Amino acid sequence: MTFEEYQKESRRTAKYPNIGSNFVYPTLGLSGESGEVAEKVKKIIRDAEGVVSEEARTAIQKELGDVLWYLSQIATELKISLDAVAEENLKKLLSRLERDVISGSGDDH
Repeated sequence: MTFEEYQKESRRTAKYPNIGSNFVYPTLGLSGESGEVAEKVKKIIRDAEGVVSEEARTAIQKELGDVLWYLSQIATELKISLDAVAEENLKKLLSRLERDVISGSGDDH
């Protein structure tokens, strides 16, 4: 499945106020779901001494799916292609790698 296919298919399940002109709702959802991923990782550190069980891995995978869904809805609301996002991000990172500045913090460098 491509990002484009995911973006199109996931949009069919989007039900929230002012869909089509509301990037705030999915942005807030993304923040919440990202926090859920962080919570699961925190509990792995706290409760399992950093060892990732299959159960924890599965739970994190589900939360990452929710992160992807909200990310997709933000992109769709803003008429941004997830394929383009992935391509541009990889291009930026590979450029940084080639210039030996992969650990830099500049988004546009």
